[in-house]
Amino acid sequence: MFTTRPEIRGTFGVVTSTHWIASGVGMAMLERGGNAFDAAVAIGFVLQIVEPHLCGPAGEVPIIFRSARADRPAVLCGQGVAPAAASIERMRSMNLDMVPGSGLIAAVVPGSFDAWMTLLRDHGSMRLAEVLEPAIHYAEAGHPLLPGVSRAIADVADAFRNEWPTSAPIWLPNNEVPAPHQLFRNPTLAATWRRIVSEAGEGTREQQIERARAAWSSGFVAEAIDRFCRTQELMDASGERHKGLLTGDDMARWQASYEAPQTFRYGDWTFHKTGPWGQGPVLLQTLSLLAGYDLSRLPASDPEFVHVVLEALKLAFADREAYYGDPNFTHIPVDALLSESYAAERRKLIGQSASHELRPGVLPGFEAQVDRCLGMVRIARNESAGLGVGEPTMMHLKPTLKPGDTVHFDVIDRFGNMVSATPSGGWPQSSPTIPELGFALNTRAQMFWLEPGLPGSLEPGKRPRTTLTPTLATREDGLSLICGTPGGDQQDQWQLILLLRYIHHGLDLQQAIDAPLFHSVHFPASFFPREALLGTAVIEESYGEQTIAALKKRGHKVKVAPGWSAGRLTAASRGTDGILRAAATPRLMQAYAVGR
Repeated sequence: MFTTRPEIRGTFGVVTSTHWIASGVGMAMLERGGNAFDAAVAIGFVLQIVEPHLCGPAGEVPIIFRSARADRPAVLCGQGVAPAAASIERMRSMNLDMVPGSGLIAAVVPGSFDAWMTLLRDHGSMRLAEVLEPAIHYAEAGHPLLPGVSRAIADVADAFRNEWPTSAPIWLPNNEVPAPHQLFRNPTLAATWRRIVSEAGEGTREQQIERARAAWSSGFVAEAIDRFCRTQELMDASGERHKGLLTGDDMARWQASYEAPQTFRYGDWTFHKTGPWGQGPVLLQTLSLLAGYDLSRLPASDPEFVHVVLEALKLAFADREAYYGDPNFTHIPVDALLSESYAAERRKLIGQSASHELRPGVLPGFEAQVDRCLGMVRIARNESAGLGVGEPTMMHLKPTLKPGDTVHFDVIDRFGNMVSATPSGGWPQSSPTIPELGFALNTRAQMFWLEPGLPGSLEPGKRPRTTLTPTLATREDGLSLICGTPGGDQQDQWQLILLLRYIHHGLDLQQAIDAPLFHSVHFPASFFPREALLGTAVIEESYGEQTIAALKKRGHKVKVAPGWSAGRLTAASRGTDGILRAAATPRLMQAYAVGR
């Protein structure tokens, strides 16, 4: 099978990410003697520079990893929580029925910085200045600007000039939209990182990292964020001007935390995901439904394969709407949702025709909750919206057609350490830039509902149900795999297709990534304005007219996307023979896998 590039193979280390510079930086950390955790932190900060429209310093990140020193994988939660002042009552007092998709009011506590520092402190080997040096270099010296960054800035340039004036000096140098491929610099952000390194001072590696954490959460960074949110009253997606609710005290009270992953056994594989505060269990629920089918007999291009996977995804995502949320605030019946008996009953709903209903399962004791969640469903009136991923929501509310506005990377080193992370948030096109820091806040609170009593209802100190969802899978014989992609609600859908092709159809990582993709937009989107396109599936035209026609005949409302437009998957594996493999999507022509 022809592939756009080779599957990378080696024994020393492999790195794959959504930007070639980040992949090169990660490999450089390994070459300097660092481990996968050092490489991961360096990559995380560089992606904030070279893909600033997709992730930023004040964003969030879930990290799933396996240390060579540990028996099992773990999750590091870098998803911040709602501010203490962010209540349903507060939002309602401002005449809001949804959290706006842009602006200051949608910010939760920034989570990624503390997550990277925690990972470096506990599992890395390099010093703070070493892992931050590449990001500082590219912010100061510049990097060739991706065309997507230029387009994203152009989309909101007038808003920067007229509504968010603090954003213009950084993102519109000389009051002009920066051109694609020109060197783009952010010296203000570079100065922020340099000050953090300076305040980290001397001492042990761990002491430096702790002082850096303090500079962020209770020092000059938190002070600047607090001051900006208190003093700036700026336009957001509601059409009104609001101040931010995030405070320095909110930042000081929060820190990243470790937790056990949610797991599911599928054949001789065990899949590890985040808990239901993210959408990770959707992939596990879909696998539980598909376990009742012999997918090995169905070629990946067969309309029957596509149909069955789409229908299983619809059922799993319906359950996401009815049950998922922060388990620290509400009981999430994950064990019941992943049980064989539940899957057997749900599987009976998959017929020969496409469903046009949102059908969550109704577990005993959750009847009223399911009804109330269904009552929140908004059906999209514009059926042409299905091609857009819907992340992030731009300040001017125009839909984005770009395939995903997040980043992802996977790293495996020669010791057997594995890290998979999906950083996102802090998009400058969605929130005004803080002038003395050089970055914008996140808008993740838009994923909360302003209806009380739901799993996803807004509450102070609660995590929004994020779409960010890296994957780690292990097989009985010791083979292990990590993967992920940007793409909002599509992340687990595209990963599922990759994994099924790898497990059932014998494709290697690059072959599975290069093959055409599809996804469903049948369920409510996680991003403002939270609409559902019932019965609608998006499929790349490269699947061919015969498959597309067969799906339409089954009742699917098919939206045909251009070839090479869906997903930005990356993946890496470690075989029982010690051989490391990595692959990256050719879509958007910027992701790259390296290794030796």
